[in-house]
Parts: sequence; C-alpha cells; structure tokens
Amino acid sequence: MIKLHDRKNIIVVDDDQVWLNQLSRALTRRGCVTFEAKSVQEARLVLDSEEIDYGVIDLRLGDGDGLEVILELQKINPKARSVILTGFGNIANAVSAIKVGAIDYLSKPAGIDDICAALFAKTTKKPAPPEEPMSANRVRWEHIQRVYELCDKNVSETARRLKMHRRTLQRILSKRAPN
Repeated sequence: MIKLHDRKNIIVVDDDQVWLNQLSRALTRRGCVTFEAKSVQEARLVLDSEEIDYGVIDLRLGDGDGLEVILELQKINPKARSVILTGFGNIANAVSAIKVGAIDYLSKPAGIDDICAALFAKTTKKPAPPEEPMSANRVRWEHIQRVYELCDKNVSETARRLKMHRRTLQRILSKRAPN
C-alpha cells in the first residue's frame, strides 16, 4: 500500500488560468500528479473522482471560496494537506483557513519552493518562514481593506469600527497597497 507522503496527487484550484498552468507545471516537474480546477464546482468534481492527498487552493474563486474546497477535501481525506494562496491576504482569512484544515496560508505570488516546503514538510516540523513575508504596513492595509469590504465600502462605518478619523481612512484607501 502507498503511504500518503509517498504519493503526491495534488489538486490546484485557481481561477487565474496562467497561474494555474504555471503552478501545475512546476508541481509536475517536482514529481506530483496534478489535477486542475478553476472553480469550487470543478474542484468538487475532481475530489469526487480522484484520490487527492494535497491541495494548493486560491481563496477567492468565481463561484465561492477556497475554504469550501478545503472542507470538502478534509471530509474525503482527513490526512490531506493543503495551503491557501491569495492576493487578498489578511489575518481573518488566514485564521479561517487554518481552522478549516489548511496547513499554511501564503500570499500570491508565492514561490513554488515556499508552496512545496509548506505542503511536504514533515508533520512534526513547521515549515520555514517565507523568504519575503508581508510587511507590517501591508498587513495593516489588508486589514483595513477587509473591514472596508465587510462594511459594504461605507467609509464612515469603516472609520467608526476601526476607531479612526474618516479623512485618515480616506487617505489610506486612496493609496496603492504597500509592498
């Protein structure tokens, strides 16, 4: 019988076709058997028909979010290991991803080495921190953006909840995201 960590059947779920292709090719070159999906629905079809051991899953998909895919994967294979990738990283999403079963949460564009280190690390050993983690300014900006979205993009309500002056918030929202 093949043990979980000997077999590397991996599902890659992302609605960005270019990123999906690049990541799938990189994982295939590292000895993985990859299955691609561009949506939650496609991912469910793959999970129903294949034995999946690993997942690299985008958080925001056109028909839902990657947390649904992780929940489904964990239901089918409780020993499966998956990571969430996102271009919209924030602390609340990271906590949610870990709670549903993801082993790590990486910001796009994550390097293939960081993804593999997280996925294939021994379960008793934590993966090394990423080479280029998000800056404190970026984490703050992401948090503000998340609260702003949750308040239906209402600046006054967002400022009240963040205990911040409305004009200060407007200046922050008008700027580009920090690196």
